[in-house]
Amino acid sequence: MPLTHRRALGAAAFAVLLPLTACSSDKIGTDGASASSGATKRTGDQSKFFVQEDYDAQLAMRTKTPTGPADKPWEQAIDPRPVDTSTYKKAGPYHLCFSNAATNNPWRQVGWKSMQAEAKSHPEIAELTVLDAEGKDDKQISDIAELQAKGCDALIVSPNTTATLTPAVKAACGRIPVVVFDRGVQTDCPVTFIKPIGGYAFGAAGAEFLTQKVKPGGKVLALRILPGVDVLETRWSAAKVAFDKSKVDVVGVEFTDGDAAKTKSIVSNYIQRYGRIDGVWMDAGATAVAAVEAFEDAGQPVPPINGEDQQDFLQKWKDAKLTAVAPTYPTYQWRTPVIAALKILNGETVPKVWNLPQPTITQDSLATYLKPGMPPLHYALCGCETLPGYPQAWGGK
Repeated sequence: MPLTHRRALGAAAFAVLLPLTACSSDKIGTDGASASSGATKRTGDQSKFFVQEDYDAQLAMRTKTPTGPADKPWEQAIDPRPVDTSTYKKAGPYHLCFSNAATNNPWRQVGWKSMQAEAKSHPEIAELTVLDAEGKDDKQISDIAELQAKGCDALIVSPNTTATLTPAVKAACGRIPVVVFDRGVQTDCPVTFIKPIGGYAFGAAGAEFLTQKVKPGGKVLALRILPGVDVLETRWSAAKVAFDKSKVDVVGVEFTDGDAAKTKSIVSNYIQRYGRIDGVWMDAGATAVAAVEAFEDAGQPVPPINGEDQQDFLQKWKDAKLTAVAPTYPTYQWRTPVIAALKILNGETVPKVWNLPQPTITQDSLATYLKPGMPPLHYALCGCETLPGYPQAWGGK
């Protein structure tokens, strides 16, 4: 199967977007907390991205049983509302095209490897053409236009940003069946939008864990990556709800830029400032090990913390016997767009919004997700164990 792909350059913060219409960024006060007029807690004002209906729906989905094969969560769906795709039915073999926002962080690199392997496992896919936007909106707009001229039977898009890419996706929808995943757009023209439950569920899982483990009055430090990114804003929005209902004291809300050295420095500064920190909440776990190391370097016990399903954190959790939890945003979602595109081209129904399961790793399930022989930056929920080339293609032994 021929493959055309332009790799991303450089590194950028982990970001996943949901199809919301608001746009904002928190203002950071001199003490590191979000600025708020008259707020009684240092969590500040609620983000303009917060939508109560979406928050309620995502938290409810956490306890719902998905439909689909029990051993294939990337094919499962929560509350699916199928749409008719008979108008797109055509005979194979197929040429699929993919406009990728970037492969500029480990999460996206693991996902991209899984998508390639998924495509290779379907002989009816004759070609997969991929253009990488390298984290640039203008390049992705150009990429989407270029792909439409390449004779694609279906177009998969992971948008770099929500609002800016919406017109380009709308234009493509008029010419070709479009599958959007990971990050959303502000239009319902794609045949299906694929995502895990979402940011509210992720943020709530970590915050609820801390409110259970940290004593009333305990000092919690919240670490965020960037302001103004929908799924990160919704993660924080859900955490804020949980913290504001609790008796913990959120002493700071700081942006790390997803940088390990900056994360470690921030945590070290807060330890020096307050003497001790009793809990750490993170809106993404890529730098969780750096946060843990700040406590170790200070000679202090590591407080309750949330990370993610990155192998280095899971290994640290086990080795240091941390009190921890790991919400996830599974990379197995990168398999689903290929499956969805083939279903559409076969005229089979697909969910309009394809909500995938979003597990949370706990102490009881840690051993299940810690994968011996996999590299530190591998994400456990790749769903890639049965794909051709595993584990070597993902850097494993």
